[in-house]
Amino acid sequence: MDRNIFNSRIKSLYEQHKKFLEIKNEKKERGNGIVERYRNPVLTAGHTPIHWRYDLNYDTNPHLLERIGINCVFNAGAIELDGKICLVARVEGADRKSFFAVAESINGIDQFKFRDYPITMPETDDPDINVYDMRLVRHEDGWIYGLFCTERKDPTVPREDTSSAIARAGIARTRNLNEWERLADFKSNSPQQRNLVLHPEFVNGKYAFYTRPQDGFISAGSGGGIGWALSGSIENAVVGEEIIVDDRQYHTIKEVKNGQGPAPIKTANGWLHLAHGVRNTAAGLRYVLYVFVTKLDEPHKIIYSPGGYFMAPQDEERTGDVSNVLFANGWVARDNGDILIYYASSDTRMHVATTTTEKMLDYAMNTPPDPGRSYACVQQRNELISNNLEILKSMNIDY
Repeated sequence: MDRNIFNSRIKSLYEQHKKFLEIKNEKKERGNGIVERYRNPVLTAGHTPIHWRYDLNYDTNPHLLERIGINCVFNAGAIELDGKICLVARVEGADRKSFFAVAESINGIDQFKFRDYPITMPETDDPDINVYDMRLVRHEDGWIYGLFCTERKDPTVPREDTSSAIARAGIARTRNLNEWERLADFKSNSPQQRNLVLHPEFVNGKYAFYTRPQDGFISAGSGGGIGWALSGSIENAVVGEEIIVDDRQYHTIKEVKNGQGPAPIKTANGWLHLAHGVRNTAAGLRYVLYVFVTKLDEPHKIIYSPGGYFMAPQDEERTGDVSNVLFANGWVARDNGDILIYYASSDTRMHVATTTTEKMLDYAMNTPPDPGRSYACVQQRNELISNNLEILKSMNIDY
């Protein structure tokens, strides 16, 4: 094509992209009363800037080809900063490498726009092969911390094994999400550590972490569960014993493994937690989200644990690169009591769901726990049915 057509197509690309970014989001029909889902994802591969993907130089790309493709955008940390909702998303290129990038929105529901450049995360002396799944935590020490998985090839396996990896937890800090200071990787006695979350307050004068001790890169092995550990330093975070806060359990939504999502939200009734649970099915692993509450003065001790999942994949959320998966590592609690939950579906795209602190505490505190056996589950449900039938009778409602 000649230069005039080339320039015209660039202009068209940006006009179409601008229209796409400006699409308003709408709530879906009422669901279970706990959260409101929205029709459109908030971030996809299509949200990434044109200038991340295309070479716009006529001399080097006269056919205006996409040079460096984006595969998907998912698993974003979240924070409210300078009047905007900011997501630090995991962006995966066509080459399978992930990196972090900041997308911003005024209302947190739609019209997210990426900053011009992705985050250039500093490396340690042992360079990361891949980094992903950042949790953002505004700590009482004044810093914003990003905790993420850093993956490197396992040097102990035979050369022909090109899939075995060692996962560690990386830690970095920032004031503005632009400039980042990389700290030493988190150290524990666990062979693998790929799901680390920082508690937002000091506990006994120390930095507190939610961990996931794990034997293998994929398999929890003898480890697993959401752990709890303290460190006197964040610059060189080292922990010993990891107390299990919430363990895996047979024939539940978390029988294979489970992990803390974002940092918990402080409420008058305790610390509100969002976590993911994994179980096996004939079609593979299924990831869902669940909730629990821990004591204010002892954040590693659970006081409310509603049974079953809080959110599970629905409709188009069930399909993608890794199907049947919901994963959340970011949420924002606003001063007016609203909570914005950012969750990824099937390792492909980001969504938002909205609720309030009041609703979440009602759900967490008044939903019965998993009774553990089918017979007990029926008894639990029969009690609810019996009470409801009496109410319907008193209201003269013919169901």
